[in-house]
Amino acid sequence: MSSSATSVPTTGGAAVAVDVLVVGSGPAGASAALFLATYGTSTLLVTKYGRLSDTPRAHITNQRTMETMRDMGVEERLMREATPWQYMGNTTFCTSLAGEELGRIPSWGTDTVRHADYELASPCTMLDAPQTITEPILVQAAQERGARIRFDTEYVSHVQDDDGVTTTVRDRLSGAEYTIRSRYLIGADGARSAVAADLDLPYEGPGAVAGALSIVFEADLSHLVAHRPSVLYWMLQPGAEKEGVGLGVLRMIKPWHEWMLMWGYEVAGGPPDLSDEVVRELAVALVGTDDFEMRVKSRSPWTVNHHFATTIAKGRVFCAGDAIHRHPPTNGLGSNTSIQDSYNLAWKIAHVVAGTAAPSLLDSYDAERAPVARQIVERANQSIADTGKILSALDLEHTEAAALQRQLALWRSPGPEGEKIRTALREAIAYKAYEFDAHGVEHNHRYASSAVVPDGTPMPEFRRDPELYAQATTWPGAKIPHTWVTVGGRRTSTLDLVGRGRFAVVTGIGGADWLAAAADLGAELGLTITPVSIGPGEPVEDPYGTWAELREIEDGGALLVRPDLYVAARHLAAPSSAGEARDWLSSALSSVLGR
Repeated sequence: MSSSATSVPTTGGAAVAVDVLVVGSGPAGASAALFLATYGTSTLLVTKYGRLSDTPRAHITNQRTMETMRDMGVEERLMREATPWQYMGNTTFCTSLAGEELGRIPSWGTDTVRHADYELASPCTMLDAPQTITEPILVQAAQERGARIRFDTEYVSHVQDDDGVTTTVRDRLSGAEYTIRSRYLIGADGARSAVAADLDLPYEGPGAVAGALSIVFEADLSHLVAHRPSVLYWMLQPGAEKEGVGLGVLRMIKPWHEWMLMWGYEVAGGPPDLSDEVVRELAVALVGTDDFEMRVKSRSPWTVNHHFATTIAKGRVFCAGDAIHRHPPTNGLGSNTSIQDSYNLAWKIAHVVAGTAAPSLLDSYDAERAPVARQIVERANQSIADTGKILSALDLEHTEAAALQRQLALWRSPGPEGEKIRTALREAIAYKAYEFDAHGVEHNHRYASSAVVPDGTPMPEFRRDPELYAQATTWPGAKIPHTWVTVGGRRTSTLDLVGRGRFAVVTGIGGADWLAAAADLGAELGLTITPVSIGPGEPVEDPYGTWAELREIEDGGALLVRPDLYVAARHLAAPSSAGEARDWLSSALSSVLGR
């Protein structure tokens, strides 16, 4: 896919011309630059900072995000740097790391029962990949593919017209301002997005709902955690001498010597003092012993938000990531959703820039991703509220220091009162599966927009809890299901048969007319449409029989799959003629591409 814009180097106050300007180098911006550059779209990313993220912040990297990385060819690079799946699983609730353990919940699909669900849903693993690992990989790959990156370059303002966007930026080293002319602008500049503010996007939600401290430090705590490997350890400390809400978290950054301490505080009172003495006191309280050395790398307060944009684009300007969904880190949805925003948007912009789609295709970004912004903000905040069930089980809604010890004594005691507390605590911890095993939240998005052609069938009902369990379907607007097939005898995911910035037509024996129509229409429309035929003796075979179980079409039926691996249209049966195949596929492509 080629780009029409010319790249003009800037000197002093000269303008720059580019197809897409991306503001922000976090997960949304860095991935947007990578996706666009991979598709051959002229892209410039600017960030007001002088470097990429120097704090680990977002870290849980889910399967859907890894599928986008796989499609871009950087999955293995990320896997080499990240903490692997098997270390992510034992989320532990305790009084301190060295103190009394209240219970554990297997997390992120690592336990025996849930692991099969995860492996059946995707060819990719979960990973723990902090932003300090992810951002450099995304940005480097984007640069390798032609994207240009400018640090110390601050967004000032933008003006849209019929042909493009003129953005004013400031060089923070020299103070000089200059303009960048682009066909489209992506605002991926975080929770305080200046681009979103200039667009005057509408938001819903109460906004700031709590405060939190993040303290990154190095300390060897392996003797306290290696027997229960996890990324998160929760501490209940009501009535602690420190200002706070009585809940703290130690998050593993690198096993088992780099950590992030998180402690909540009442946002109305402002953040507490973060002197060396206070930081050490917090760390000792959560670790549960002072028998360790620590080196503090960073300390910062931040705000827990409940805020989402109900409109995420206007004209030629689109916002993505924290600019449109602001929420706590519960469920690990932040960077994942941000990257998936950009994955949804990038192929659409690339096709419009290349002239293979009408600008109306871009309207589908708002229609498809704004509901996701709402969903994940509400889910993440609900998970915080669900933690209250643990406090309620121990009758710790109040914060007297002695209350926890009294309740724990009952918890250990025989008799009906102790049994009641034990049952309630087990159920409360198990309920946190909605935070730590919400597999359906990650995979069950069903898009409805002009970029999806309904086939007249109702959306399949969910057979299990749609937040906890992924359910594969080829219903238009759903992601194409993963299963293992073979190409030349070698095991290959169905996801690897599609994507790469291209549309694909997936059919089987009896579907030759679909493939012929795809070749003809591709040539006519300037598209490369990937032909996929699955069945005995076909280029792709289904030796396990699992694709036949998942495809929900007849052998000769067809799926039109978008570049982001979502089903755009579906024809359940074989065509009655070559003419019918061409007419249906032409109509579906025209509808999706706005042609």
